[in-house]
Amino acid sequence: MPRGTAPAFNEVIHSPTRLRICSLLRTAELEFGVLKEILAISDAALSKNLKVLSDAGYVEIRKDRSPDRHDRRQITWASLTKDGRKAVQAHLAALEEIIRSGADGAH
Repeated sequence: MPRGTAPAFNEVIHSPTRLRICSLLRTAELEFGVLKEILAISDAALSKNLKVLSDAGYVEIRKDRSPDRHDRRQITWASLTKDGRKAVQAHLAALEEIIRSGADGAH
């Protein structure tokens, strides 16, 4: 985690599915079908969670035509925005802080 990331718990990202989506998108732009397969969720559930992240400005959705297809169907790609990367880092820092404070108080 980059130094200087101020911890900031984020309710939008904290949802288990959205946290997993953001974790996957930290390293690469991923295609909708790949995300769906890794997360083992329905199209509707993935679409809903991507929309929440997109509406918050954390995820960018991009559609491209497939070079392998001759119909009008498009491939949907998702990636973290710059603000999304910052929000994920801050949320992870907040979770680490929570874990550290719990460990410090354990007897």
